[in-house]
Formats: sequence, C-alpha cells, structure tokens
Amino acid sequence: MDSKKITLSNGSPYFEHQDSQTVGPRGPVLLQDFILQENLAHFVRERIPERIVHAKGSGAYGKFTVTHDISQYTKAKLFSAVGNSCKMFARFSTVGGEKGSADTARDPRGFALKFYTEDGNWDLVGNNTPVFFIKDAKKFPDFIHTQKRVPKTNLKSATMMWDFWSLNPESLHQVLILMSDRGTPYGYRHMHGFGSHTFSMINEKNERVWVKFHLKTKQGIKNFSNDDAVNMAGKNPDFAQEDLCNAIENGDFPKWTMYIQVMTEEQARDFRWNPFDITKVWFQKDFPLIEVGEMELNEIPVNYFAHVEQSTFSPSNLINGISFSPDKMLQGRLFSYPDAHRYRVGVNAHQLEVNRCPFAVNNYQRDGFMADSSYYQDKPNYFPNSFDDIKPDSSYKNHEYELDSAHVASYNRNENDDDHYTQPGLLYSKAMSGEDREHLVNNIVTSMKEISGPKKDEIINRQLCHFFRANIELGMKVASQLSVNIDANMINHSK
Repeated sequence: MDSKKITLSNGSPYFEHQDSQTVGPRGPVLLQDFILQENLAHFVRERIPERIVHAKGSGAYGKFTVTHDISQYTKAKLFSAVGNSCKMFARFSTVGGEKGSADTARDPRGFALKFYTEDGNWDLVGNNTPVFFIKDAKKFPDFIHTQKRVPKTNLKSATMMWDFWSLNPESLHQVLILMSDRGTPYGYRHMHGFGSHTFSMINEKNERVWVKFHLKTKQGIKNFSNDDAVNMAGKNPDFAQEDLCNAIENGDFPKWTMYIQVMTEEQARDFRWNPFDITKVWFQKDFPLIEVGEMELNEIPVNYFAHVEQSTFSPSNLINGISFSPDKMLQGRLFSYPDAHRYRVGVNAHQLEVNRCPFAVNNYQRDGFMADSSYYQDKPNYFPNSFDDIKPDSSYKNHEYELDSAHVASYNRNENDDDHYTQPGLLYSKAMSGEDREHLVNNIVTSMKEISGPKKDEIINRQLCHFFRANIELGMKVASQLSVNIDANMINHSK
C-alpha cells in the first residue's frame, strides 16, 4: 500500500518534520523554517476556552426513535408518526469541575441532547436531576462562584457552598438530591436525564400545553457510595468517559426511554406551586409519564475535541411545535447559552460538523471568524431581494398568547411562592429508602464538617433550620452527627 505524504496545512508535502533548519549542525535555528513555525504556532492554539460550567464531559452519537404517538400535543415533524427517527448527539458532564477534574465528583450531571431533525436542530439541555438550585438566572453567576474556587487560595470551599445554600432555601430540594447517592452516579449510562425546565408544545390546532421531559435509563440506576466515588477519583478520574467508550465499542449500546408530563394551561393556573419554578417537580400521580420514544447511543466520535469539546447546546435551539415557557431560569439560558458559545467556539460554531444542521440552512448571516461559504457562496446577504427563492413560511409563525399582567417590575421570586420545604420533605420521607436516607445524612455531615471560619456556627445552624423545616428526623440526625445541641427554640423557629 502506498504511504501518504506528510503535508503542511496548505497541502504542500514536505520532508523535514523532525529536524529544524539551522546554521550548521550546532548553530541557531533559522526563522525561515516555516514548517517549524506552522507546527509550533498551531500547537499553542490547540485549546479553546473551556466551558465555565460543564467543562468535563463525554459525548456520543446515536439515534432517537419515536415509539408512541404524541401528535395531539405537538406539530413537530419528528413526532408526527410512530417510527420516525433522527440522528442525535449526547453530551454528559459534571457541572462545577474543570476540564481535568474527576468524573466521580459529587455534582449534578449535565444531560445535553441534540436532535438533528428536518425542521432544524433541537437541543434538550438538562441535567440528571428534575430540579435546580435556584429559580432565577440573575442568581446563576453568584451560585456558580460558590461551586468554584476561593479567589485568594484557589481552593474549593465547603464554607462558601453551605453559606450560599443556607441563605437560599430554594436550593434545598436540589441540595438533598446532590447529597444523596444520586450526586455520585456510576458513570453516565446508569442515570436518568431531565429537561428540568417546563417547556411548551403547540399542536396543529395552535393549542398549547406545558410539558416536562424525562429520560429514564434502560441500564438501571446505579450510583457510587461517597467513599467509592472518592476512591475512584484517585484511581481513574476518567471513569465515566472510559465506561461510556467501552460500552459502545463493545456493542453494549446504552439506551434511554423518553417520556413527557403534560399540564394544560387551566391546570397550570390551579397548580399548588408555580409550574414554571425549576426548584419544584410535578407529581407523577397527578401528571403521569407519557412514553414518547427511545434514545440509543451507538457511536463514539472519531475525534473528541472536534465533536465533544466543540459541541454547542442551547435551549434556544427549538423546533416548530416545541417552545419555551415563562420559567425564569430557562429565559436566562435562552440568551446565555448561545452567547457562551459565540465567545468560546466562535460566531460560526454552528457550521462545525457536530453542530451543523444536516438539512437546509437558509439565512443571511455572513462572515465572522471561521466563516465557511461553501453552502451560501455568492448568494445575497440581505432580505428581501430579487435573486434568491428564500421566503418566510407562515406555517412556522410563532404561537400567539396573552400575558397575565402588563405591569413591569423586578418581582420577588419567592413572594407567594416560598414553600421550599414540602417537596424536599417528601423526597426524604417518601421517595428515599432507609439506606438512601442513611447515606444522605452521612454525605451531608461529611460535607458540612468542612465548614470553617468565624461564621461556621452561624452557617451550620441556619442550614439545620432548613433541614428541620423539611423533616424533623433529617434535622435531628444531621445535628446529632455534627454534635450540635438542639433546643426547642431551634425546632420551633424551623416550623
């Protein structure tokens, strides 16, 4: 077999790949050795800014197949018939850690899906938890700062985390999930995924319902204990990446079943809680799961950087028949996610293979870094014009709706919506087994013992009050193991 010639980026073959051009065998290197210059210049630019959150992740391609008819809820072409399918890409990740952090760290897991549909790419960008720590995107930078590093020492800080959580009781629901064994999943194949936010679906009759997306693993739930997660972080910090790659390459393709919950607009008005509050769930006994389809991952990308690192996801990537809701966190993400990708990967990130819509893309966006004109070539870059045949299609007109209020203000997110304890309490008392509760308490105590500094007692006592409000037993067990003396005043203050 004939060997291939090594070339420069312009395609020119060359020979001198290992020896620089010098003045004599021991002389200085010449600036004119452009082969050396090109290779070094490219090498130092091989990295792009890592994601601020979700920096450490794994990805795979696969297929999504519709198994049940939900066309009564949505006019999305993907869901127009049972048996419809599309190629997809999934990226799983930790949230707070850097690019080189351990896969088994106690952290939520990102669960981001990209569906390549004939009506454009649809991104369902969620987590492995149905709720989140905060309900307004204005709080997101502050929250993430507490999950990162202290500016002075550049160390992670339990004090910083628990201080924020204790001052933000809306976080309690997610904190209990994080501190349970669900905070240390056994890789990515053995965890559920959630769209987390409330989204909307619009059908052919222009009727709207509110929906939540669930993806249940067909491999079964499996988690690390805290000790096993810590040990694995030392043995193999890339455990989840290796587990996913090995499974797919061995033909053991991981699968998830997609479900939706549906809430009518009338039900939303009468719902006990704000149905657009991401710190709350919809009880499945009231809004049962409706099966939609199956997702299978069957292909590891040929190049991690090109496909996984440069993949971009945004909840603003929606398709006709699926839309957003008034969820304040979702509304913030509609801007911040695409903005992050424009900064990190570039304004033309959508032209990269992993992000590119494989069907038609017709618009008037041009130029910018890394612009590729292979598709639009010399077509007009303005609309309307007399030269192309691109026309807006009225069947894709946005859903029209009335707002409940015309009064503009910065509303207190918790006014008339400050029940931060009922659902966490039910999670502890009803959803968790005895073993789950034992592990939860141990994990909370292990973490809270790391709180230090002059505000230690204040932070601990404030957080204990939240535990008591959710469940007296939970508060008593955590307090006991932290050697905090509990008196009636603390319990009464928690009621």
